[in-house]
Amino acid sequence: MTLRIIGPEAEAKLTWRGLLDAFEAGHRRPKPDIKDLFVYRGKDTVLDRATWIDGIGALVKVATIVPGNAARGRPTINGIVALFDDTTGEATALVDFHLVTKWKTAGDSLLSASRLARKDSRKILLVGAGAVARSMVEAYRSIFPEAEFSVWSRQVQTAAHMAVPMGLEVATSLEQAVPQADIICTCTMATQPLIRGDWLRPGQHLDLIGAYRPDMREVDDAAMARARIFVDARATTLHHIGELIEPLKSGAITETDILADFYDDPASFTRRSADEITVAKNGGGAHLDLMTADYIARAAG
Repeated sequence: MTLRIIGPEAEAKLTWRGLLDAFEAGHRRPKPDIKDLFVYRGKDTVLDRATWIDGIGALVKVATIVPGNAARGRPTINGIVALFDDTTGEATALVDFHLVTKWKTAGDSLLSASRLARKDSRKILLVGAGAVARSMVEAYRSIFPEAEFSVWSRQVQTAAHMAVPMGLEVATSLEQAVPQADIICTCTMATQPLIRGDWLRPGQHLDLIGAYRPDMREVDDAAMARARIFVDARATTLHHIGELIEPLKSGAITETDILADFYDDPASFTRRSADEITVAKNGGGAHLDLMTADYIARAAG
């Protein structure tokens, strides 16, 4: 079997709608076995993710997350993605890591927003100004073409570096920017909450992307307690990420407050009223990497 090398040029053949269709189809297949291995060196992380989805194939994705790379002008996240044949287990493709990560991460939150955000959402606040925030502009515009974006970062110049070339607004006060937004998308490396529940107003949707370790979170207990909470997969979020671990431990929420994930009936993963606050925790997961890499490989031809 010939091993294919699929590079960033494949992006020209991808669409957000095509990826969401692949996610919908993938979640109708049997739930896969998923294994994560974390290795830490201070703030640096090696994350090894593996899964096998019956009918699609297997994937191994190894990522290194080095926050200090930002100061070096290097990508914070790097790695490799390998696809394996569903029947024989033979390696079939190496898919560009950054392409898979961009589309998986943004597509994950986009699927949640397509179900939970109000259809009349117009103001989107990006909390964080890195590569994920940039990709979310493109993703959100695919379903909210008239959206206006603002960008907040701890350093105003960091937000401006992203926002100004893209024609976006710079938010200088997070406390003032949060109540004005219809959709709040957090994509930071925060270990302590940035968003407070008493800043929220009825009708908002929060896409929580950044936290991926037990010691990381981006919103406080009050925000979680005020919202209807959804996750992409219970298996990869519930007892794995600080965003859920801490409010569960404090009693701010219980496991029954996690209302649905993508494997549940889509009718249960939806907004019920215009006034409720919704939270979607994007945990990623190797199964989503596999669905994304498989979509990219098929689209590349």
